[in-house]
Amino acid sequence: MLQKLNPVFKISAAVMILLSLVGVLAPDWLEMVTSNVKSFIANRLGWYYLIVVTLFTIVALVFLITPLGKIRLGKQDEKPEFTRPTWVAMLFSAGMGIGLVFWGTAEPISHYAVNSPTGEVGTDQAIKDAMRFTYFHWGIHAWAIYGIVALVLAYFSFRRGTPGLISATLQPIIGEKANGNTGRLIDIFSVIATVIGVATTLGFGAVQINGGLSYLFDIPSNFWVQLIIIAIVTVLFMISAWSGLGKGIKYLSNANMILAAVLFLMMFILGPTLFQLNLFTNSLGAYIQNLPQMSFRIAPLDEEIRGWINSWTIFYWAWWIAWSPFVGIFIARVSRGRSIREFVFFVLLLPSLIGFLWFATFGGTAISLEHNGIAVISELATEKSLFGVFENYPLSMVASIVAILLISTFFITSADSGTFVLGLMTTGGKGDPSQFVKLTWGVLLSVTALALLYTGGLQALQNTMIIAALPFSIIMLLMSFSFVKTVYQEGKELGIGKIDSSTKRKNAKRE
Repeated sequence: MLQKLNPVFKISAAVMILLSLVGVLAPDWLEMVTSNVKSFIANRLGWYYLIVVTLFTIVALVFLITPLGKIRLGKQDEKPEFTRPTWVAMLFSAGMGIGLVFWGTAEPISHYAVNSPTGEVGTDQAIKDAMRFTYFHWGIHAWAIYGIVALVLAYFSFRRGTPGLISATLQPIIGEKANGNTGRLIDIFSVIATVIGVATTLGFGAVQINGGLSYLFDIPSNFWVQLIIIAIVTVLFMISAWSGLGKGIKYLSNANMILAAVLFLMMFILGPTLFQLNLFTNSLGAYIQNLPQMSFRIAPLDEEIRGWINSWTIFYWAWWIAWSPFVGIFIARVSRGRSIREFVFFVLLLPSLIGFLWFATFGGTAISLEHNGIAVISELATEKSLFGVFENYPLSMVASIVAILLISTFFITSADSGTFVLGLMTTGGKGDPSQFVKLTWGVLLSVTALALLYTGGLQALQNTMIIAALPFSIIMLLMSFSFVKTVYQEGKELGIGKIDSSTKRKNAKRE
């Protein structure tokens, strides 16, 4: 059996088993090493993260307006596999589900009351700054990272007929090396980044489920409770993974959106609705107006603000990059038949707006409670802040239970999608991975999440992710160049964007 397994599977699985063992046997040493490496990357290469992520955003948005956006991710007359609502639900569930629930109240209230991006805490201006920087971290830059990887993979897989592997997308620039050891090394880096990215998010999910149960029922909030939570959810997502992409993930993604809609409407109706709408509108304008400045903000002359950028912006850019191979492959897999323009619009712009509404509703409510002296949400642990907000409104127990269910279904969907994608990446990129491969990755995802939590909790999760993202960001740059080069060449061959001779003559007569 082992002899038949793909070398990428064997090597990357061995690396993750080794990392998990080190986390369990030498947690203090691993935390020290990851903390030092993370600090080095954030302090010395923060500028690099800001530039490359902005570059990915520009490349993606160009294809929204260029005539090359007409090209389909598949044959030109091919129809999409999933309906548009199901498609949006699937990409949103895989892309940001647990993160939005975890940080929906915690990030805005932290920026407002604990550590402001501009150094001003607890004021009216702090509210505005808190929301626009939250929008920045969860807006088009984040989705552009996912979108670039997904777009490149979908184009090469469905349009050019290559395997659904990261290495295959680099063939136009590295040639046959993509099929050799260089390609395998690229895929191994991609798999390791994916495992760490998904495991980190599963860790966040387990911590917040534990936080909710602790807040509501006084259940202890510690590693052992989180271990039980991850064990239970592992069994559930493996059952879902066993049923396949068209059943488990599809149904769970739709369930996610229903639960999210119920929770959103409860908070929107019961909370300060007018304040939420005004905050959303004002913050959207501030986000658009300040986007270029925020994109390159590194604060070279202010150590305190630079520390904030390292802790938040650089962390988020690394998080999205570490997640991008997983989310990118999954979104590519469910996006066959879409045009490039439709893809960019629905992957970059629509999810960003949904996220902005979510933060204005949950984060805005938390800020309103604290700003008006009703409750002090900022003093609660990060994972408990959402439940602290619910406590101040009717039906708080109902809302809290819905939230725990939503986190659980997002948890299951992310892990289920992760096992499918990792299986795809480690079995040649074609077909449906075997149940053995998916089961192995499901267990390794859970074990890695537990090892990171045991090593140092949330801080260890953040440190490891920033480290894992660095090598893959270089691979993403190469993917972007390969994609632009190939699509431009195809556009020339198809005559897309060119003005034919008759049109030129008509224009000349008008002049």
